[in-house]
Amino acid sequence: MLGTAFRTGSPNWLDLGSPDTGAAAAFYGAVFGWEFVSAGPEAGGYGFFRTGGKTVAALGQLTEEGARSAWMVHFQSPDAQATAEAVRAGGGTVRMEPMDVMGEGWLAQFTDPQGAQFATWQPGKTGGLETASEANTLVWVELHVPDPVAAIRFYAGVYGWRYSEMQTPGMTYRVLSIGEGDQQEGSFGGVAPQGGGDGSATVPCWVPYFHVTDVDATVAKVESGGGAVVMPAADVPEVGRIAWASDPAGAVFALLKPDPRM
Repeated sequence: MLGTAFRTGSPNWLDLGSPDTGAAAAFYGAVFGWEFVSAGPEAGGYGFFRTGGKTVAALGQLTEEGARSAWMVHFQSPDAQATAEAVRAGGGTVRMEPMDVMGEGWLAQFTDPQGAQFATWQPGKTGGLETASEANTLVWVELHVPDPVAAIRFYAGVYGWRYSEMQTPGMTYRVLSIGEGDQQEGSFGGVAPQGGGDGSATVPCWVPYFHVTDVDATVAKVESGGGAVVMPAADVPEVGRIAWASDPAGAVFALLKPDPRM
């Protein structure tokens, strides 16, 4: 599972682009108990979701014309410029060239060859999220694309990721890990075929999973806050209890109560 000892290719930042940041802050505050803290007037409304005084995600106004509200997963890079070059070489698109974010780090945004959007964060003064794999924090990231094998080949060229296969009902699931150290210990996410039977991913995308202590109770909070259930809560053997949801603006995320035996 995810931690905060980030290495090349680790998910190290997560933010939400929303058309109404005030409404988004209120929704996620009610669902996860997060506090929203502004980064200041110079940040254009950008700010941080925190729990227990630690940053667990961030929130900002949608800036790209025609963009839909969505969560953006960022992966660590020691050199954002080199990562952008690797994205281009692999057939991806650089949507935002690497830029220095007020000394906090370097940010770049991309689209992979199948259309899933992602970003990279080269740490400066800000290393990344301050907690993960705890209650109401990021615990897993998952890519849904039509061709998982081609996707893994692309990301391996960008970040050096490895993978292992596991058979699940109706599909092969591929578990991703960073390119160094113990493969199981370095696992952080997976790749599933888009439309793999549950109908949860309608477009190629990365989906963040948040650790919760009670999936069903959290789903109820989503619905009472104006969100929607994308995939009803269900138990997945050797994984845990899972549900997919969307916030009132349509951004998709998932909930996971991990199997304590895993």
